Amino acid sequence: MLTYILRRILLIIPNVVLLTVLLFWGVTSLLGSPAAMMLGEDASPEALAELSAMYGFDRPIYDQYLSWIWNALQGDFGRSFTTQQRVADAVLPRIPVSLEIAGLAILLATLGATILNSIPFARRALATFNTGLSVIGITVPNFMLGISLIYVFSVELRWLPTSGWVPWSVDPGQHLVHLIMPVVTLSAFYFGSFTLVYRAEYRAVYRQLFITVARAKGLSEWRVSFLHALPNSILPVITYIGLSLGQLTGGAVVTETVFSVPGVGRLFVESITSHDFPVMLALGIIIIVGVVVMNLLADILYTVVNPQIRLG
Repeated sequence: MLTYILRRILLIIPNVVLLTVLLFWGVTSLLGSPAAMMLGEDASPEALAELSAMYGFDRPIYDQYLSWIWNALQGDFGRSFTTQQRVADAVLPRIPVSLEIAGLAILLATLGATILNSIPFARRALATFNTGLSVIGITVPNFMLGISLIYVFSVELRWLPTSGWVPWSVDPGQHLVHLIMPVVTLSAFYFGSFTLVYRAEYRAVYRQLFITVARAKGLSEWRVSFLHALPNSILPVITYIGLSLGQLTGGAVVTETVFSVPGVGRLFVESITSHDFPVMLALGIIIIVGVVVMNLLADILYTVVNPQIRLG
């Protein structure tokens, strides 16, 4: 296992380097002149030249990249153009917020999709219900679902707050209450996708010979379903989780914006609207590393769930 992990890490490093190069080039070149975007298109050439010299925008692109990545590896992402705050101080407090929402959303979607479609006596009874939820989750955009939940549960029923965030250290109860709608909104799409993937694999597995043998031995339907069928059916879901992490980032941006959650997604939107390049680059590299690491963890979990899979 250790050899497999080390080999995967060695394969990941070139991908991360390439992605950071594309990220830096895209932000500093494709979006236009950073100095012009900060000062506006009507700024004088002298002001643009002065600002470019101040922030090093006039240096060659490869020189800017090497300087940026070297400082980033040491935890120095520079200072925000808009607030002059250290980028690390602005970004780091928001990471746990986004991780909590995204982690709970994936957990809720995975447990819901696997358990609801594995309960022996309820598989047929819940089939229509699960299908309806899957269609809603896949087809309804995050922002529309979030606004609909706000209208129903906040405006009409007055059960939940419309938006905002309360840290766990301040009030655990209110923290959990403010989590409900963002987590449900973000998990809806993944519940639908995971349900379709898991149900198709579960039906194929349930027709295999080892399931018939397990039932012939007199094992209960619960043991057959959860101890034999589920571990072999969940593998495609684990793979899909790894492939969906990029989409999860985009969904988090929309969800955090709709519910005014002070997470990485909302900060990313704010940095784009204010043309805050250091913050955009810092968030970009954090997202890249996060997606790559989570894909690695998904591969490791894949082998833990089913030890019969050989590590090639």
